[in-house]
Amino acid sequence: MALDRIAGEHSIAFIRSEQLFDLARSNSLFYLSYGIACCAIEGLMSAGGPRFDYDRFGIFHRGSPRQVDVMMVAGTVNKKMAPVLRRLYDQMPEPKWVIAMGACACTGGPFREYPNTVLGVDKIVPVDIFVPGCPPRPESMQFAFMELQRKIRDKTQERLDARASAR
Repeated sequence: MALDRIAGEHSIAFIRSEQLFDLARSNSLFYLSYGIACCAIEGLMSAGGPRFDYDRFGIFHRGSPRQVDVMMVAGTVNKKMAPVLRRLYDQMPEPKWVIAMGACACTGGPFREYPNTVLGVDKIVPVDIFVPGCPPRPESMQFAFMELQRKIRDKTQERLDARASAR
């Protein structure tokens, strides 16, 4: 009797390497915090504490852009800091994702009227998840990471469905 009839086609015995890589990617996210305002202190620092414990989700902080998957932008980005943000994003290896955290990073926040404020990080780098709030709650940051993990898993299914329809 064939092994695929016993275990089923979608069992762990028949997992494709890209499915395994995406599973590992979604459950071991390394993030770079680009915190330049109060959101970084109030939102990121409390979210990384023992109460919310990102480690159990497989989410770890790294200090180098060359070793991260996710960039978290927290705070107001002005035009002087935009090239630095872009350079850090370009130094990240593929695949890479960006989370915009707080009203300032998403839309410019209360500093929209000033001419040196960038009206949203999505004008500089492509943003995958927007987290509203001023400052955003640690629970919303945790939810953003869970949504990013779901998004990575859904991308795997999209690729598998595209291959199946091409046959």
